[in-house]
Amino acid sequence: DEARPFSGGNPDAPAPAGRPRPVARPDAPPRHERKPWNGEVRPAPAPSPLRIDGSIRLSKRMTELGLCSRREADEYIEKGWVRVDGRVVSELGARVKPGQTIELDRRGQTAQERRVTILLNKPVGYVSGQAEDGYEPASVLLTPENRWAEDPNETRWLRTHLKGLAPAGRLDIDSVGLLVFTQDGRIARALIGDDSDVEKEYHVRVEGRLPPEGLALLNHGLSLDGQALRPAKVSWLNEDQLRFVLREGKKRQIRRMCELVGLKVVGLKRVRIGRVLLGPLPPGQWRYLAAGEKF
Repeated sequence: DEARPFSGGNPDAPAPAGRPRPVARPDAPPRHERKPWNGEVRPAPAPSPLRIDGSIRLSKRMTELGLCSRREADEYIEKGWVRVDGRVVSELGARVKPGQTIELDRRGQTAQERRVTILLNKPVGYVSGQAEDGYEPASVLLTPENRWAEDPNETRWLRTHLKGLAPAGRLDIDSVGLLVFTQDGRIARALIGDDSDVEKEYHVRVEGRLPPEGLALLNHGLSLDGQALRPAKVSWLNEDQLRFVLREGKKRQIRRMCELVGLKVVGLKRVRIGRVLLGPLPPGQWRYLAAGEKF
């Protein structure tokens, strides 16, 4: 019966007619030295993330070029709003080479133009993101009633402006000042992306005695969490208030920096992000980012 597996007999006997004898691999050990299978299944090797031709995902390349965020790129690709070298690409996971021309058609540009960015003067007692420890998120203040009456932007408030609106940065619950909310992935990436180089300016009221070398250390020379901090610009505004200009934003960074040089922060206000100023915006009120304003 040719369907029945071999179960014994002389292994050197001639193979039955019509059945070729298996050819042993030259590197295979003798049969008496072979180990029985232990049930282990070896996973297939992971595919290499590198491509010999240097290509990368289209969505990633769009983000690198500052066209949009990765999430927005996937949305635009699926809708057929992206062209590569003049050809529409609607396949998620498509790859491109660095030299190829990528364009977002007018529908995608219009969708981006409709995305809003809101500037809030956050008061004490609100958290920047999700509600925590019984404290409300600052986003609850983004109501038509709290819009600044002198907002120069004529955009009409719509409930859809709250959809997908997220804070681009943080302010501690005890800190006040400029907090940005945006629907635009390009702005979020510019402000909080790993490669962000946008300045943030703070006015910080302190208590304590600063040692002679303290101001120099605040400017450059301190470390947090085992990592050296990037150079900052720190100077006195008056006898009890410091001006900090940072290009990074570690958690409670300014408060922890001050502790390292013997100072205690008793008040902290963010007054500028990039080229956008808090200005006369009252606490607890908000306005739209004006069309001509750029971070």
